[in-house]
Amino acid sequence: MRFPELTLPVLIALQVPLAAAPPPEAVVVVAGDLHSAYERFAQFVALVDAVRARHPGTPVAVAINGDAFEHGNGVARRSGGEVDFAFLAALARRGPLVVNLGNHEPDYHDVPETVRRLRATGAEVIAGNLRDPATGQPYVAASVDVPLGRQRVRFIGVTTDRLATFRVAVRPQLDLADPVVWARAALPGLLPAGEPLVLLSHAGLPVDRQLLPLVPDGSLVAGAHDHLRFTHETGRTAYFHTGSWLEAAAVARLERDAAGPRWRVALEDVPAAPADPELARRIAEVLARHLTPEDAAVVGRGPRAMSPSDAARFVVEAASRAAGADAAMIGGTTFGAGLPAGDVTRHAFDACVRFDGPLFAATVDGDWLLRLQARCNQGPDTPVAERGGENLVFAAGRPIEAGRRYRLVTSDWAARQATRYFGPDAPAFAEVQGVTLKAAALAALRP
Repeated sequence: MRFPELTLPVLIALQVPLAAAPPPEAVVVVAGDLHSAYERFAQFVALVDAVRARHPGTPVAVAINGDAFEHGNGVARRSGGEVDFAFLAALARRGPLVVNLGNHEPDYHDVPETVRRLRATGAEVIAGNLRDPATGQPYVAASVDVPLGRQRVRFIGVTTDRLATFRVAVRPQLDLADPVVWARAALPGLLPAGEPLVLLSHAGLPVDRQLLPLVPDGSLVAGAHDHLRFTHETGRTAYFHTGSWLEAAAVARLERDAAGPRWRVALEDVPAAPADPELARRIAEVLARHLTPEDAAVVGRGPRAMSPSDAARFVVEAASRAAGADAAMIGGTTFGAGLPAGDVTRHAFDACVRFDGPLFAATVDGDWLLRLQARCNQGPDTPVAERGGENLVFAAGRPIEAGRRYRLVTSDWAARQATRYFGPDAPAFAEVQGVTLKAAALAALRP
């Protein structure tokens, strides 16, 4: 057998193995918008263990970027977040843990008690723009320095100032500074000199656009609150969102070159297995103790197993049919967990469809609807420049054509904030009598 002639550079490449990439100086595993995802908590802990095993001798920290908790989870609510705090404690036993407060952190307790219980797990708690209105003082520090190997990494936290996204009972305890105004005033005094920086923002993509220019090139910026999923590099700075319900986590590797520290980020799916056995047993025990007969009742049957994004689209399609509409658009944060194949319990259903309310409809032009459709169903590969910040889920029974008129249905939350979701030329929505979002979804699960 004859082989093609090999040039000298090729021969050298064959004989001398490529140098292995240097190990990172530190690794940070980040997730946001967990929302009491009990079906993924033990698996996330196992993922952290796997990351530690892949990086022997490298310090590994975990950062939770807000909304670890979920008031809509009946078991979590009735148990005061017993599983949630056990989950955080399991992470803290494995290494440094930083929690940035989101709008769902005080879902089970008031703000001071929430902070106390978070710290009791071993977590460092941060949120720079959240203050106590009674004193004018922050509930927690804006930043914390975490020793990771040979250096200290500074974590800075900001949260959303949208009061309506917090539980009604705790709103009087909240003085929320505008995140951008706060950052412009506070960040110059908080930024480390030449050391690694992690900015945890639970304020959403539109706010993050204004925060990114305020941090040093080479920073790690984690976004959350919108339930988006993507990675993006701007200069040497790495920016990302991890989605929601622990579908994915970010693994950020701290590297250093002649220009200084920088981060390399990869999003990894949180698999259904393996799971940390100790936490899995704890979750099963708490569920057995706190699930009510109503929670455990079967309310429908899933035609197939659906991921969170698949389940959201399934429900939006159901809303369109229930309202006799041509198309439907509902904000993605209305939805949470996926749906199983076969029996769907009330507990699983409520984890999927987080909020209920009447549906609203309007008649719109096809040209306008095509523009709306272009802003929806944005996945991990959508460029950041094309993102408006809202997480919108769209479904239509047939292709939309310019020049025609269509009946569009949406949720009450989106209809009441029509300008935010649909723009300044938002149509006038009217309530669809006798149809709610959860009723529409249940009808689709009851063939």
